[in-house]
Amino acid sequence: MMRSREGVPSQRRGPDKSDYVKELVEYIALSLVDDPSSVLVTQQRSGSRIRLDLHVAKEDMGRIIGKGGRVANAIRVLLRVTSARDGRQVILDVVEPES
Repeated sequence: MMRSREGVPSQRRGPDKSDYVKELVEYIALSLVDDPSSVLVTQQRSGSRIRLDLHVAKEDMGRIIGKGGRVANAIRVLLRVTSARDGRQVILDVVEPES
């Protein structure tokens, strides 16, 4: 976090502030799965809401969701915390593979 001259934390700068949540989900997913080539995160924006869809291989669904959904919920908590400072709401959906 960068600090301004007054010692108050400044907002994240760059062309698009919402891209860092997508990058965060990609980083976490790539760290958990056995098949990193199948990881895909898509993003849709609507005002202050961001919806992220996480696609992984069928064999890696258990690693992403976790026992009782604990891993997926932990990722959602991280997203909620990181996006709250920008006044945004982030929704994460883990998409089940077709085949």
